[in-house]
Amino acid sequence: MSTSETSPTHEDPVPRLDRARALLAEHPVVDGHNDLPWALREQCGYDLDALDVSQDCGDRLHTDIPRLRAGGVGGQFWSVFVPAELTGDDAVSATLEQIDVVRLLCARYGDDLRFVDTADGMEEARAHGGIASLMGAEGGHSINNSLGTLRSLYELGVRYLTLTHNSSLAWADSATDEPRAGGLSRFGEEVVREMNRLGMLVDLSHVAAETMRAALRVTEAPVLFSHSSARAVCDHPRNIPDDVLAQLPANGGVAMATFVPKFILPAAVAWMQEADANMRAHGLHPLDLTEEGKRVQREFEERNPRPRADATTVADHLDHMREVAGIDHVGIGGDYDGTAFTPAQLDDVAGYPHLIAELLGRGWTEDDLAKLTWRNAVRVLRDAEAVARDLRQRRGPSVATIDALDGPTAAPAS
Repeated sequence: MSTSETSPTHEDPVPRLDRARALLAEHPVVDGHNDLPWALREQCGYDLDALDVSQDCGDRLHTDIPRLRAGGVGGQFWSVFVPAELTGDDAVSATLEQIDVVRLLCARYGDDLRFVDTADGMEEARAHGGIASLMGAEGGHSINNSLGTLRSLYELGVRYLTLTHNSSLAWADSATDEPRAGGLSRFGEEVVREMNRLGMLVDLSHVAAETMRAALRVTEAPVLFSHSSARAVCDHPRNIPDDVLAQLPANGGVAMATFVPKFILPAAVAWMQEADANMRAHGLHPLDLTEEGKRVQREFEERNPRPRADATTVADHLDHMREVAGIDHVGIGGDYDGTAFTPAQLDDVAGYPHLIAELLGRGWTEDDLAKLTWRNAVRVLRDAEAVARDLRQRRGPSVATIDALDGPTAAPAS
């Protein structure tokens, strides 16, 4: 898209926000990544009586059902994340606990959160006024180097796997760690092939650029970036280089722009490095979202006011991603409850109308926005399902092991 096609209009922003809300009523947001399950683990030990998300939880969470409704959310990939510090069977068990809490949420709040695991299920949930609730596992350490475990996660309803989180694995390199696999090892390639056969989306957020390129060479199905933005707009390794974005039309994949300020606002990168160092100086992980972690972050921010991203920052990324990849290959992945900071206007899951209003002001049409919010996410899952149906006719489950493909020295440290 040319600059002239996306230049802001002088329309009154209040009616534009009304238009955005009306559009989302017809074409709701499918958000690619929300860490509410982990926040529930950290804050209340999965006790849904202690933290009732059917009520406003604004003092503790970015996410609850009233704000999902206010934000025009019609579908959510809930992240069944576990940190890379959990390894082996501990990582698998914690992932199962995350899956369990998503299931518990959908059972408890079934009038609002409808558990689905297919594209048809997404459409059916929307038709009945529910929020389609899917799951994505964040980090390949969750499978403990086991394709059988990968298949088990699929059977439990997990519909994407982010190949790494912040740490590199023996078989896949992370964007924020030293490389170990040279992109993907032979076992990593086999993980991608088995995901294709299952119909599980290959999520390339968090992975190194070489891992992105390797996965795109290997995959027979469309890929997903569940929460990543444009590296050309903000040069952070968590973002997607233009040469990778340019491959999405041929692949059919979707890149879902994230809202995390330190990934999208250049001025925030240096500030966040200082904030992270301050957290570590207090013996806390930079992503610690406990009350203590929030207090330390808040006090640092009071001493050092942070650069604030807003809806225009996210829109700048989406404009660029659209220009390089095309309107059929962009989406939204906010990463709510997985970040300590959020942009102005996008403070929580009620904020999506502000982003849509900004894009309307830049000349995005209703059809463009319907693809961004709903259609592209449904289509990419449907396409992965179609590839899987074909592949299952041609090959059975892989019994490959990391020892057999990469050698026994690769297996112990996943």
